[in-house]
Amino acid sequence: ILLAYVAAYPGYALHTTRGEAKVGGGKVGPQTLDEAVWLIPFAQGADLVWEALSEADRQALAKEIFQVAAREVILPHEMKVHNIQCWKNSAVGLVGFLLDDAELVEQAIDHPVRGYRKQMADGVSKDGQWWEGAWGYHFYTLSSLWPLVEAARNCGVDLYGDALKRMFDAPLVFAMPDLRLPAFNDSGEVQLKGRASIYEIAQARYENPAYAELLGHDERRSEFSLWFGAEALKPGAERTWKSANLPDSGYAILARGEGVDATWLCFKYGPHGGGHGHPDKLNFVMYAGGEVLGVDPGTARYGLPAQQGWYKTSVAHNVLVADEASQASAEGRCLAFGQANGVDYCVGEAGPIYEGVRHVRTVALVDGDVMVVLDQVACQSEGLLDVLYHHRGVWQDVPAGKAWAPPEVDGYRYFEDATTRNVSNGIALGLDTGTLALAGGEATEVIAATGMGHNQKDRVPVVVFRRRAKATAFAWAIALQGAAPSLTWLDAVDASGKALHRSEAVGLRIGRTGREKTLIVNVSGGSVTVDGMACAGVCEVR
Repeated sequence: ILLAYVAAYPGYALHTTRGEAKVGGGKVGPQTLDEAVWLIPFAQGADLVWEALSEADRQALAKEIFQVAAREVILPHEMKVHNIQCWKNSAVGLVGFLLDDAELVEQAIDHPVRGYRKQMADGVSKDGQWWEGAWGYHFYTLSSLWPLVEAARNCGVDLYGDALKRMFDAPLVFAMPDLRLPAFNDSGEVQLKGRASIYEIAQARYENPAYAELLGHDERRSEFSLWFGAEALKPGAERTWKSANLPDSGYAILARGEGVDATWLCFKYGPHGGGHGHPDKLNFVMYAGGEVLGVDPGTARYGLPAQQGWYKTSVAHNVLVADEASQASAEGRCLAFGQANGVDYCVGEAGPIYEGVRHVRTVALVDGDVMVVLDQVACQSEGLLDVLYHHRGVWQDVPAGKAWAPPEVDGYRYFEDATTRNVSNGIALGLDTGTLALAGGEATEVIAATGMGHNQKDRVPVVVFRRRAKATAFAWAIALQGAAPSLTWLDAVDASGKALHRSEAVGLRIGRTGREKTLIVNVSGGSVTVDGMACAGVCEVR
């Protein structure tokens, strides 16, 4: 096979996906990524039989294939810190080690703009997630890194550092109770059990009981098991699910319960994720009772119209949408995170998602089957404000309404079976998987419809709470079992006794049978008093 390519490869034309002979294209495939993905196992295979080849054959392979692919096709195309550049680094590095070409090895590992060390320093957050924020690309990047790291180790260069270990650790931290990873950004859900095989190499190099526990879910019949697998594993203790804030990657996890039936919510407030990011600041995914109920639809194949028309719109996510337009790319921040009086909470600020709009969202896990969301919105001018939530199940017991024709704009045009009703005293909408409830106090158009899930035929109930306002606050709850809690507004005053708008500071009394909590959220910047209770911080639970 190697020698057949010596004859064929020089005749392959450099070409892009558009058939253009220019940098960025490949010879075997139409991108430098394709060339790298092909070249890595080609170099590994050559290495296995290198000593069996004649000197003339080795020289021909080096001249006609390896040097051309590395130097003329791959190296001229730079992408800085990116998953594709990691594939290219590995291809160039493996060629360098194979040919004892120190310059190529240096280009792959130590180049200050695109080398391996730069990728790990700038591409891996302190929490361990790859910067593009999509779990599919996280594992795609891991798949590109290990060939270079292992080849370097075999040649006396140790690249197994803390950053790579964090990349193996992060999916275990972010996983749902059934070991799925959420479908954020350009990724579908990732089943961690299905990616367990790569943890054979992680366990061989880092010996972490958590990796051994994950490998216990795998049949261990992969190539990784053959190459790196330990005969005996020592799993760690069974995991407990608890809340955690991960500010560097920009997520907070609220969790309660044990085993696969635990309740788990991941709140997304941080970096956008570059070209693979979605306009969904302050989005969240919720898991309970063994399934994902609060849905992020993930992604579609990039060439499909629905990718841009639905999956990469704000409407497809559990977020605020202003004037029926998707959010701008933005980085938000966490204002508060904690646990108090039996409630786990996180307060996030969206950042510049729309010009002149400030959105602060508080997500609170009140107990294992009640989530409360408070959206505080302040705008420089009046606008149309939609809060959207997608919940797996089937609509039931929805108050009567009239048919609603979605606007012919991206996102909304994918709605089906839409109805609308106007309320001012709140509303409860039933599903076979729970109840959604909106607090009263302000005129609201409530639209119930279905949107897309994994594909066009996968219909997921979606609710839109719509208001035209300059400043407003939405308080709503998700009850997974039984009736929704009562939600009662408690107004706030500042230190001088001046009443504050609910978008600045507010209290929310959350009531269920025999239980009552008061959530106070204060983003005014000063001390406030709510129903006789003083609050100097951002969030308190009484």
